[in-house]
Amino acid sequence: LPQSEYHYEYTACDSSGSRWRVAVPHTPGLCTGLPDPVRGTECSFSCKAGEFLDMKGQACQPCAEGTYSLGTGVRFDEWDEVPHGFANVATNLEVDDGFGDTVENCTTSTWVPLGDYVASNTDECTATLMYAVNLKQSGTVSFEYIYPDSSIVFEFFVGDREGSLGTWGLERWRFSSQAGEVGPGQPHEVELSRGNNVLYWRTTAFSVWAKVPKPVLVRNIGITGVAYTSECFPCKPGTFAPAAGSSSCHLCPANTFSGKGATACQPCEPDTYAEPGSVSCKPRPPCTDKDYFYTHTACDTHGETQLMFKWAEPKICSEELPEAAKLPPSGVKSKCPPCNPGFAKGNGSSCQPCPYGSFSNGSGCLSCPLGTEPALGLEYKWWNVLPPNMETTVLSGINFEYKGMAAGWEVAGDYIYTAAGASDNDFMILTLVVPGFSPPSPVLEDAESKEVARITFVFEMICSVSCELYFMVGINSRTNTPVETWTGAKGKQSYTYVVERNATMSFTWAFQRTPYHEAGRRYTSDVAKLYSVNVTNVLGGVASFCRHCAPEPAGSCAPCPPGSALDRGSGSCQPCPPGTYLRGHPSDGTPTCHPCGPGTRSNQLRSLCYNNCSFWLPLPGHLLHYDFSALAPGASFSSGPSFTAKGLKYFHQFNISLCGNQGRKMATCTDNVTDARGQGDVARLVTSYVCQAIVVPPDVMGYKVAVSSQPVSLADRLLG
Repeated sequence: LPQSEYHYEYTACDSSGSRWRVAVPHTPGLCTGLPDPVRGTECSFSCKAGEFLDMKGQACQPCAEGTYSLGTGVRFDEWDEVPHGFANVATNLEVDDGFGDTVENCTTSTWVPLGDYVASNTDECTATLMYAVNLKQSGTVSFEYIYPDSSIVFEFFVGDREGSLGTWGLERWRFSSQAGEVGPGQPHEVELSRGNNVLYWRTTAFSVWAKVPKPVLVRNIGITGVAYTSECFPCKPGTFAPAAGSSSCHLCPANTFSGKGATACQPCEPDTYAEPGSVSCKPRPPCTDKDYFYTHTACDTHGETQLMFKWAEPKICSEELPEAAKLPPSGVKSKCPPCNPGFAKGNGSSCQPCPYGSFSNGSGCLSCPLGTEPALGLEYKWWNVLPPNMETTVLSGINFEYKGMAAGWEVAGDYIYTAAGASDNDFMILTLVVPGFSPPSPVLEDAESKEVARITFVFEMICSVSCELYFMVGINSRTNTPVETWTGAKGKQSYTYVVERNATMSFTWAFQRTPYHEAGRRYTSDVAKLYSVNVTNVLGGVASFCRHCAPEPAGSCAPCPPGSALDRGSGSCQPCPPGTYLRGHPSDGTPTCHPCGPGTRSNQLRSLCYNNCSFWLPLPGHLLHYDFSALAPGASFSSGPSFTAKGLKYFHQFNISLCGNQGRKMATCTDNVTDARGQGDVARLVTSYVCQAIVVPPDVMGYKVAVSSQPVSLADRLLG
């Protein structure tokens, strides 16, 4: 028979680890004229990555140009549909009898293939993506994932046909604090044992009255140890393999394209363009005012700055087409803004920090008067150049990779704003790094406020669609945790974050115009603006004012101890009397003693006023006494059960601690969604006088503990 009529396969391995190579006809039942079986390679035999096993000669051969192999592995990087071999299921939660048809079905809440990746469900159903594989030798499974939302539980299991072998709770993805670090799409790798392995990717969302959470994204699933590879895989469209023996295909660069199995990428015609990894070129649209942005040059020796217009990179529009916008003329000069507070003009045109012991409003350095000390910090409100401790970059909203030296934010005099991205769903990132803090007085463990410093910034969002601004905080170069998010247009407003730990901190602003990727730029005029950033108590910072302090014998001066205020007359520290508390923070100026509100007394530290769970109300002719001592240890109560449309049972839980305890806040509510299965993650705590959370009982999901989510504080300060 000609070889086109049959192909070779190996028999199953016997107990000694050997096997036979047999010819299998393409037409069932055709058994004459086939080559005789021959002894096969050992069962543990495999080819290296970039090679395949030529079954005729039973020897490894390099893959041809335009193809690749993983050696003993398979890779799933195309998700136009769920690949063959995957099971994609969603299950309903346990619901009480009696709901009948009112509960919506979960069968459609599965993982969704979206081209380069697969996205999880975003409701309270449990969606599971499964893949069963038989390994001939021990191997690995690796995949890249993006896990942006804490209201989703995302787990990865490895099991066999009998039961689970191991569970991995996955780290929630956070923006990298430094451009160029391993980004959010970092691979997660788990070792697999020889034999049957079942891989599970499972998600469940807990988002009752919050907005719909962002889905988990998974891509580039690779499994090694599968078996020999008897053929090489062609490169997918938009990629190429220029040399024989390739273990992977390269992405086509910008303005080139390729079809399936390409050995090289074809350049686009001059009037067309292509994004990296494209399968075809698109016509260049005419340039509009959304394709350029403006910035300012550094001050020259004459104290002037130039307004410059630049095309947004990569430039995909054409200036040659009719009605195309032209770049406005650059070079218009204007007077430089003053230096930022704490800085002054040096010998040249640049702003230099004032030396310690002096302060500045931006014009010139002045020495602090006797009996005062500089209040060190950083205040940026003039944006002629990016400060040296700030950096900006762009994170692709398509493949979640950093875009080299691209600038996400541009200076514009009295504000800094988000420039045009390559795509409207890019993240425009700005990061401020503070080396540490020097609080004027030590932070006491038993103090109500653990404030080491604070950052306050004024911002504005001009948006026509659902843009988002994330503010994130990173500690000691660890990746950033989002602490606040704003969506849609927002008028000029201020936000303050209190720092409670003395460490190297990074503060990051990330702006995304829209989560959806579309060709071209439509929303460049949707921008975020930062007008000012003020950080207090910065180690090695500069001062914009000097605060009063108590003189010391050595000639320097120091802030008053906790619970004491500076008496301006004597220049010495005096304890706040009973019934008063110290209001104000040393970073804002000089704290002073203020009387407590009605029905309250001051605590021992004079840091706050509280009620000792007893209240007297004078009425005509008699006196009413209220005893709330039962509230001192704290109280907790829940609403009746509620149910979501998919049948998830939940409760509103309230924790109250209004009095006693020297005024300390004792009511805590947690967000333990990512720790619901006891993976060891630290739950997020909200501590307050009154707080509320949404609780799902443990019996509903089969978790070890109740799932508590979306904690909010309802009472932060007792006025009287």
